[in-house]
Amino acid sequence: MSPKTQPSAAEALKQVTHLAAALKAPRISQAAARLAEHARDAGWTHEDYLAAILEREVAARNASGAQLRIRAAGFPAVKTLEDFDFDFQPTARTPLQALASGAWLTEHRNIVLLGPPGTGKTHLATALGVTAARQGHRVLFATATEWVARLGEAHDRGRLPAELTRLRRYGLIIVDEVGYLPFEQDAANLFFQLVSSRYEHASLVLTSNLPFSSWAGVFGDQVVAAAMIDRIVHHADVITLKGASYRLRDRGIDTLPSIKAEQGSID
Repeated sequence: MSPKTQPSAAEALKQVTHLAAALKAPRISQAAARLAEHARDAGWTHEDYLAAILEREVAARNASGAQLRIRAAGFPAVKTLEDFDFDFQPTARTPLQALASGAWLTEHRNIVLLGPPGTGKTHLATALGVTAARQGHRVLFATATEWVARLGEAHDRGRLPAELTRLRRYGLIIVDEVGYLPFEQDAANLFFQLVSSRYEHASLVLTSNLPFSSWAGVFGDQVVAAAMIDRIVHHADVITLKGASYRLRDRGIDTLPSIKAEQGSID
């Protein structure tokens, strides 16, 4: 193309806008216009300019996708590791920060957070889920009783195998509050199937106010509890949180009724 037939900068950007719309990538046209003058002044090559535009589009798409995954996860509230007061749980700082890279998810490892009520288990489980969503993983959050209700409904419809297969496509499932309410036999069996279906295929994060030695009472069967714990902890990081409730720290209450009975066994 001769210089006389080359499009002007304005015409070129107009064409970029049209093509970006066709690609359903409107941020490309925004970045192209914003970076054009800077690229000319800085003497960027065509390759540098193109790479900078595409880099911004990818970053924007990743951020948008992360927000969609976070909203779809069902978190009770969005919490992050940066929000957590590690001065309240200093021994958890190093293991939790080591998990922030997300390598445990690609290895299909589990995380178990044990400790009395109010020590930050749900916050940390949510924070791990938010981090996973930002790293591109699909996440679902629910309490143990909610998971059992969901699986029970699928079982009643004759869809349990299909539901377990579908859930296995999620890189991370978070099960909050294991042990707060005991399970009947059928519920315990459903929960066992959830754990078994994800064993060495996808990750779990579980929180519990009870040590593993008390899980038989939750699931009503020593054999089922032992088999479940075996699958959970085989590839897992178990992090124990200690102390009184963070929520009651400024209310002059040093302990809760359940903590004295459970603290020694968790320690």
